[in-house]
Amino acid sequence: MSEPADGGQRPAAAEAHGQHQLVRTLGLTDVIMVGIAAMIGGAIFVLTGPAIGLAGSAVIIAFVINGIITLFTAMVYAELGSALPEAGGGYLWIREGLPRPNAFISGWMAWFAHIVAGSLYSVGFGAFAYSLLQAAGVLSSQSLLGIFPIDKLIAVASIAAFTYINVKGTSETGKTGTIVTVVQLGAIVAIIAFGLWGILNNPGWEQRFSEQLLPLGISGMVAAMGLTFIAFEGYEIIVQTGEEVKNPKRNIPRAIFISLAIVVALYCLMAFVALAATKAPDGTPAWKFIGGEDAELGISRAVNLFMPYGAFVVLAGGIVSTLAALNATTFSSARVALAMGRNYNLPHKLSEIHPVNRTPYVAAIVSGIIMAVMAYALPLNDIALAAGVIFLLLFTQVNVSVITIRRMYGNKLDYGFKTPFFPVIPVIGIILKLGLAIYLLVTQPLSWAITILWILVGFVLYRMYTFKKEVEHYAPVVTQQGAEERRGYRVLLMYSPENPDRLAKYATRIARETGGEVNVLRIITVPHQTPLSAGTAFAESARRAFQPLEEAFEKRGVPSHYLVRISHDATEAMLATIEEQKINLLIADLETLRRNKKLLTLATCDILAIAAEESDGLEMEPVREQVEADLELHAVPADEKKNMVVIYDGGPHANLVLKITSWLEHSGRFKVNLVSVSKKEEEAVEGSVAMKPDYLSQLGVDLTEVHLAASVQQSAASVFSAIDAYRPDIVVMGASIGRFSVLDSPHMLQMLKRFRCPVMIARDFGLPGVYRATSLVKRMLGR
Repeated sequence: MSEPADGGQRPAAAEAHGQHQLVRTLGLTDVIMVGIAAMIGGAIFVLTGPAIGLAGSAVIIAFVINGIITLFTAMVYAELGSALPEAGGGYLWIREGLPRPNAFISGWMAWFAHIVAGSLYSVGFGAFAYSLLQAAGVLSSQSLLGIFPIDKLIAVASIAAFTYINVKGTSETGKTGTIVTVVQLGAIVAIIAFGLWGILNNPGWEQRFSEQLLPLGISGMVAAMGLTFIAFEGYEIIVQTGEEVKNPKRNIPRAIFISLAIVVALYCLMAFVALAATKAPDGTPAWKFIGGEDAELGISRAVNLFMPYGAFVVLAGGIVSTLAALNATTFSSARVALAMGRNYNLPHKLSEIHPVNRTPYVAAIVSGIIMAVMAYALPLNDIALAAGVIFLLLFTQVNVSVITIRRMYGNKLDYGFKTPFFPVIPVIGIILKLGLAIYLLVTQPLSWAITILWILVGFVLYRMYTFKKEVEHYAPVVTQQGAEERRGYRVLLMYSPENPDRLAKYATRIARETGGEVNVLRIITVPHQTPLSAGTAFAESARRAFQPLEEAFEKRGVPSHYLVRISHDATEAMLATIEEQKINLLIADLETLRRNKKLLTLATCDILAIAAEESDGLEMEPVREQVEADLELHAVPADEKKNMVVIYDGGPHANLVLKITSWLEHSGRFKVNLVSVSKKEEEAVEGSVAMKPDYLSQLGVDLTEVHLAASVQQSAASVFSAIDAYRPDIVVMGASIGRFSVLDSPHMLQMLKRFRCPVMIARDFGLPGVYRATSLVKRMLGR
C-alpha cells in the first residue's frame, strides 16, 4: 500500500477537472459588478426605509458597523478565494477544512440559499415591473386568463432569461451583469446627486438631522443592523467566480474589498440624503415620514419630494437592481451545483460543461427550474428569512475552515491575501455570525425551523444516497470479509505489508476491553491519471495477506473485519472508511499520522497514534517483546509490574487518555504513574482525577505534578524529566499538553524520540474550538 498523501499538499479540490473545467473570461471590473449587484439587490430601495424607521439618522452608523462586521469574514473569503479559486467557494473550503458530512450539508444549504435569493429577486422584479406596467396603463388585470398571476409570470420569465444568458456563456453573463449594474448605479448616483442638491437648498438640515438620532434608542439601531446585515454578504457570490476570473490571486481579494467599500458608501449616502433632504409636507419628522407605514415605500416617497419623477426613478432603480442581483445569484447557484456535482454530492450530471460555451449548463438549467418553481409557488418571505440563517451558518463554517486549512497547508498554498491578526479575525467572525444567527432565532424562530428542516432533509439524502455515490467514486471497496456480526465499538487498523502485526496487539487489547471488533483496511493507491479499475488486479493478493492477522485475532477471540479499497487518494479512502464503517478509534503509526494533517483534522473518530520504539539500540527487541507480553491479560506480582506513565492535563484529550490507561491497566501487568500537568499551581484542573492525590494513592497510583513553562522547549524538557524519572516501559499522553500540540511542535516530537519505549498519543474527536469555548464559558460562570 502506498503511504497516505501528505496533509500539506495542495488540496485535491484545486486540481484540474479536465472536461469539467471552466474558462477564465471575467476581468476585475466584471467581478466587482457581480459583488455590487449581489449586495445592493433591491435592498437599498426596499430595506433602507424600514431601517430608518428603526434607527433614525443612526441608520448610517448601523450601516458602517455592518460593513465592519462584514469585513471580518470578507477577509477570510479574500484569503481562501485567492488561494483556492474554484467554483463552489465556501462549500469547497468547508470540504477541505471540516469533517464530513459538513461539506455536503454546507453545499446543500448554500445551493438552497442562493436559489431562494434568486427567487426572491425575481419576485421583486415581477412586482416592480407589474406596478410600472399598471401605472403606464399597459395592464389592467392582475392575472392571465384569471388563473396565472402576471407578476409571478414576469418573475418566471426573468429567471428563464438569465438562465439562458448563463448557459450562453460566462463572458455574456459578465457583460450583461456589468451593463445592468452600471444602470443600477446610475439610478442610485442620480438620486444621491439630487438629494445633495436639495440639502444645499434646505437650510437648517443639520439640526433636523441630529434631532432624528436614535428615536427608538440603541435597540432600534441594533434592529436596523439585523434587518440589513445580510445585504452586505455578496462576497460569497464573488468567490463563485474563482474558476472563471482572470488572475484570481489578485482580483478576487480586490473585488471583495472594493465592492464592499462601494456598497457601504452607497447605503450610507442614500440614507443620508433621504433624511437630510426630505421635508415632509405636514411637518412630520423625516425618519417617521420615511419609516412609518409602508416603510418599504419610504425611500420612494422621500425621493419624490426632492427629485423630479423621483418615485419613477426609484421604481426603475428597483427593477434594474433586482435584475442585477438575479443575474448574480443565478450565476452563483449554478456554480455551487457544479462543484457539488464534481464531488458526487449531487448527481454528477450537474458537473457537465457545455462543449462550446464552456458553462455549467446542466447546473444552470436545473437551478433555474427550481428557482422558477419557488418563485411561482412558494411563500418566499418566510423562506427568505431561512436563507439569511443559512448564509450565517455557512459563513461560520468558513471561518472555522480557514483556521484548519492554515494549520494543514501552512505556506504551501499560494495566497494573494492573508488575513491579518490570525486567528483572531476569523474567531471574531465566528462569534459575530453565530450571534446574528441567534438573534434571528429569537426574533424570527420560523427561519430556524425552515433551516433545520432543510438540513435534516439534506442529512437523510446524504446518508441514504449521496455518501454512497461519493465513496463508490473516490474509494470503492474491491473485497471485504470477516465476521458477519458487527460490534458496537469498532477499532480501525491501517494495514502495512512491511509490518502487518506491529499495531495489532494494541487493537486486540482495546477490542477485548470494550467488547468491540477490529477492522483492518488496506488501500491500493493508483496514480490520478490511471483509472481506479487498474487496482483490481491486486485485490486477490491483498485479501490473502490478511489471513495471518485474521488467524491471530480469531485465536484471541476478537471479531475482525477486512476491507480492500482502491483510490487515487489514500486519505480520502481512510476518511470514507471511518464514516462508512462507523469507526470509534483509529490506531496508526505516529509518523504516518504526523505527516498527514488532513487525516488528523478531518477524521470523525478518536485517534491513537503509536510512536515506534527506539530502533538504533540493542534493547529494542527485548522492549518490544516485553510490551507484547504486557498487553496480554495475565496478573503478575507487584514487583514485576512494568511502569506505565500517564500524562494528564485535564484538556480536550484527557478523558480518552484515562480510558486507554484503564484498558491497558486491566491486563494486570502495569503500575500506573500519573504526571499531572498544569500552567501554574493555581490552575490545576479542578475536580479532575489529578486533583485527588489521596484517592490516587489508595489505588496505588503515584502522582507527580509538573507546571509548564512559557516556552514549549522548556515545557518539553520538564515533562520529559518527570516521565523519565519513572524509567517507563510505556507512556500514554494526549495530542496536546497544556496549550502545546504534541504532533505539531518540533520540541515535543523531539521529546518523544528520546523515550526508549512505546508512546501512545490519544486524540479525542471533537469539533474545532468547542472544548476551548466550553472551558471559557465555564470559567465565565465560575464553574
